[in-house]
Amino acid sequence: MDVADRIDTAITQAIACAQAAPSPGKLASALHYTVTPGGARIRPTILMSVALACGDRNPGLANAAAAALELMHCASLVHDDLPCFDDADTRRGKPAVHRAFGEPLALLTGDSLIIMAFEVLAKAAMENPIAAVNLMQVLATRTGMPNGICAGQGWESEAEVDLSAYHRAKTGALFIAATQMGAAAAGEDAEPWEELGARIGEAFQVADDLRDALYDEDTLGKPVGQDDLHGRPNAVTELGIEGAIARMGEILTGAIASIPKCPGEARLAKLVTAQAEALTPIRFRAQQQAARGV
Repeated sequence: MDVADRIDTAITQAIACAQAAPSPGKLASALHYTVTPGGARIRPTILMSVALACGDRNPGLANAAAAALELMHCASLVHDDLPCFDDADTRRGKPAVHRAFGEPLALLTGDSLIIMAFEVLAKAAMENPIAAVNLMQVLATRTGMPNGICAGQGWESEAEVDLSAYHRAKTGALFIAATQMGAAAAGEDAEPWEELGARIGEAFQVADDLRDALYDEDTLGKPVGQDDLHGRPNAVTELGIEGAIARMGEILTGAIASIPKCPGEARLAKLVTAQAEALTPIRFRAQQQAARGV
């Protein structure tokens, strides 16, 4: 079974368990609606790739970790789209959960997915209890305060924003979780993998800022111009388009250099490069490659 199939199977099983009778039908439907279609599954793919690079010694635990991370990410999107935050009408090319099911069910959907993420890890703990606890700790750290996605959302309520801290928490946190959880699932020390996750997260945020400024809603499958609309700090505003593209190149170079020594190091470097290039708006990919001498 390839990586994508492992991730989808684990997520499908988690959702099916949550929909078991007796369950409220609308909320059960909203859970499925939220995770399908799955989008690029970038974070769990990175997690699985790190686990494989480290030997994938606990495949069942790696599958659970990937599912838990994606469930947490999906929960954050549901909450982000709510009227009290982005008030977004669409997500992944279809109505946002609060538009399709109403605000109360959207809130419950996000909450249920957060709880489900930790439940998935708890159920997998028998394979390696110590590693499972480490995975829960990483996911909690990168979700809550002061270093998780909750902190990232909180920065948007501050009068003065530290752009680096904001990006690291709002976007980088779950990428750090991806690299650290991948290592932990394979029985490796998670700490050395923090820098790689942080750099991938920064690259993703810069690319997202570029897409938000340059693309239309049909291309992205979600509302555009949100940074300007909500007065948020972003790389394009701070660095300009050319500067943001240059920053992407710097981040990619640093990300590859930060990969810890492991059996699958070379393959992981290729994945990081491919992911970064896929994130970069198409019209600027050639420019970015030229800057790196590719």
